[in-house]
Amino acid sequence: MSETNLKPIFIVIIVGVILGTVILNMEKKTVSEEASNSGDSNLAADSSREEAVGPKGGRIFTTDDFSVEVTIYEKGVEPQFRVYLYEKNKPVPPHEAKLAITLSRLGRSAQLFSFKPVGDYLLGDQIVEEPHSFEVAIAAEWKNKVFHWGYDQVEARIEMNDETLARAGIEIKAAGAAIIRPKIQLPGIVTFNRLNIVPVVPRATGIAIEVPRDVGEKVEKGEVLAVFLSQLLADLRSQYLAAEKRLGLAKVNFQREKQLWEEKITAKQEYLATQQLLSEAEIALDLAAARLRAIGEEPEKVKLLKNLTHYEIRSPIAGLITTRAIARGQVFREDDPIFTVVDTSTMYADLNVYPKDLDTVKIGQRVNVKSTAARIEGTGKITFISAMLDPQTRTAMARIILDNATGLWRDGMFVNGFVVTEEIEVPLAVRMDALQTLFDWTVVFGRYGDYFEARPVELGRNDGELVEVLNGLLPDERYAAGNSFALKAELGKAGAEHDH
Repeated sequence: MSETNLKPIFIVIIVGVILGTVILNMEKKTVSEEASNSGDSNLAADSSREEAVGPKGGRIFTTDDFSVEVTIYEKGVEPQFRVYLYEKNKPVPPHEAKLAITLSRLGRSAQLFSFKPVGDYLLGDQIVEEPHSFEVAIAAEWKNKVFHWGYDQVEARIEMNDETLARAGIEIKAAGAAIIRPKIQLPGIVTFNRLNIVPVVPRATGIAIEVPRDVGEKVEKGEVLAVFLSQLLADLRSQYLAAEKRLGLAKVNFQREKQLWEEKITAKQEYLATQQLLSEAEIALDLAAARLRAIGEEPEKVKLLKNLTHYEIRSPIAGLITTRAIARGQVFREDDPIFTVVDTSTMYADLNVYPKDLDTVKIGQRVNVKSTAARIEGTGKITFISAMLDPQTRTAMARIILDNATGLWRDGMFVNGFVVTEEIEVPLAVRMDALQTLFDWTVVFGRYGDYFEARPVELGRNDGELVEVLNGLLPDERYAAGNSFALKAELGKAGAEHDH
């Protein structure tokens, strides 16, 4: 092709680039409600003139006798510009004119479209990406004349200043590189730590006369759970006190006989006899004390008691009373369980592991555990995996020990455990709570000055918190994360439409 034939094409392209640059530096205008609701196939007319619709349903622009009709066609194809030419309202063959269109979007560089003749129209060389919210500059050359038109339209855009943003509780983040940690989800249930379950038995027969504590109450170590009237215990205490007195008497006799023997007043045989009686008294006292300690008594405190028949049953640990099998007036044997106290400072989370995940789940892995009914979560390591499958659920059990210092975890609470299977570095990711469904798109609301505009995104891998963005956002682009649904709600109030 000769330089003479190429010259008009270069002129058109240069004009388009210049117009695009000018538009990017212009202050963004607030578009009328009529333009924002007009759809993509019927683009808004230049603000300086009334909207005109051409024979193909697109917007038509006319200067002198020459007209161009701009449409966006997307039936069975990706959205594309199709431009029709007219002279005095009669079709003009598309090869007789040259055309360029420049699109300017919020937060994006200008996009220049070139055209080639196809059938009875000029076809744009690129896809018109969603959303169809942009400012447009048209440059055309026909019969050695250059024509310019411009228009803009708004779709899926909402204005919100910083004050309104704060009131709505919308959090702003920047898209960027991240580490995606895919997880598998395992259902399970919280149970008491079996190593911390302590049954309480009387250890001495008797009759319950006081039961001040009940199921569900928390107790400290040493707190009184019940008071018994025990004749057996009274006998043991009496035996201890008697043995203590006998020992005291034996010591006195031994010291006297020892002194007499040393002074040659008495025979050695009498001295040795008192020494044997002293040893027997010591053994008897030790035996009586051991019997008391076997039932939880402190022998040293027996002499301070006013009533030898009363027996206080105290909690062996600090914890929660989970069972009570005692009432006043009942008679109990020494091995009857009357209470169960559980130390709830740690709990088990027993998770169901399906056979397909057994190669992934390992002892020592850290697991994030979340309640299914409350906003409670914690972390712990897998300490045990059962060697056999449950015959009913056909799953294995993985056990995690949860710290429960706050007491929020409760026995029987349903939970989900999330086990990280790998770590993947991705170049661009956003938070999952930034995703919204708008029209038939999955979108993220980008932040551009005082405006938010929906950006349809193509997504990749996610871990429930972050999701990889394959297309639709740029690195470091700011977006609405927390409470982004408020933007979708505001668009709904404004009557946002998407009619192609």
